[in-house]
Amino acid sequence: MPTKGLTDIPGVSVGHASDYTGLTGCTVVMFAGGAAGGVDIRGSATGTQELDLLNPLHLTERVDAVVLAGGSAFGLEAASGVRRYLEHKGVGFRTPDAVVPLVPAAILYDLAIGKASARPTREMGEVAAGAASSAAVPEGAVGAGTGATVGKLLGMSHAMKSGVGTATVELPGGVLVSALAVVNAVGDVIDPKNGQILAGARVSPDSMEFANSAEILEHGHGQNPLSKGGNTTLVVVVTNAKLNKLGATKLAEFGSLGTARTIGPVWTTLDGDITFAFSCGSVDADINALGVAAADAVSQAILRAVRMAPALGGLPGLASK
Repeated sequence: MPTKGLTDIPGVSVGHASDYTGLTGCTVVMFAGGAAGGVDIRGSATGTQELDLLNPLHLTERVDAVVLAGGSAFGLEAASGVRRYLEHKGVGFRTPDAVVPLVPAAILYDLAIGKASARPTREMGEVAAGAASSAAVPEGAVGAGTGATVGKLLGMSHAMKSGVGTATVELPGGVLVSALAVVNAVGDVIDPKNGQILAGARVSPDSMEFANSAEILEHGHGQNPLSKGGNTTLVVVVTNAKLNKLGATKLAEFGSLGTARTIGPVWTTLDGDITFAFSCGSVDADINALGVAAADAVSQAILRAVRMAPALGGLPGLASK
């Protein structure tokens, strides 16, 4: 039975770098031999870099890594460190003059917790790349999830701590679909098994009673959410099934269904929600079966992201209960 999360997929390694003073960090997912990838953008407040690499019409067929980072747009700098690390290893797209690592990236906004002046740097990206391992993926308040929070519709004082979560779904024939999620949503995290809010906006800073963000928006009882800072849920889905970039793009779309099942409200104008999907194997599988598994893995990863997060930055976390 798979137990390591995203690194259950052969050829995948994951590394984190965390700043526990500034409460920010970055996470890198690396693909030995490269991976065919796709992306599905659902949120309206994204911050990204090199996503054209995942376009089926782009020259290159495979990417070497993907970077997730805090720090808002400043955090995109971490991807430069990953490129530098990979270049030193001789990994990347070979041109007549140099090896160019192919590394798409996406960021989340965590400037409202910890120190707003603390952002992932190029050096932090190098540290995360150097720490990448095929061991079980560390979860909770680590890497890009160091400053992640959920339930911010009533302000940060009513929010809860979140972080990184990962899970794997196994299909017949040795097919694996894994997901890693960094959950920094404006909305609440909901357990799809019972419809109950697991973590989210609380009615007051000293209460663990949930306010229900979706109902607040629907009935117009909340304050202007535009004043509540930035958000974003970033997801990476990886399978050992054989897919080209078109198939990986479809898998990313399927994976986004997992966010819809477990976050409410989701894909808002205040979120930069993105799902990446990558193929690292040669196993034949039906794309629709892979899609069902991807949505399930994403849902499980999101739940784990809040369940594994401790109290930090003055906010409660489920791992501390």
